[in-house]
Amino acid sequence: MQRRVAQQVLALFNLQKQTIMRWIKNNRFVFLGALLGALAGFLYWKFIGCSSGTCAITSKPLNSTLYGALLGGTLFSAFTPVNKQKNNPS
Repeated sequence: MQRRVAQQVLALFNLQKQTIMRWIKNNRFVFLGALLGALAGFLYWKFIGCSSGTCAITSKPLNSTLYGALLGGTLFSAFTPVNKQKNNPS
């Protein structure tokens, strides 16, 4: 009985792992864009930034990095392939 339950739990975990990996693979451009955008946002803060501290986005490295990740992910999401289903007229 315990062995059967353990096998069912392992099968469920494997199914969840496959689902998560498929989701990551389908959204790889968004993750890449977020990563590149975060890097660009941090570099913008580092080299250009806001010396007075009154700029809402670029005054702190965390704000600039998160804003860059958001913009990069949004921009790169445009390159995510869309699965088009064929319409079968009846």
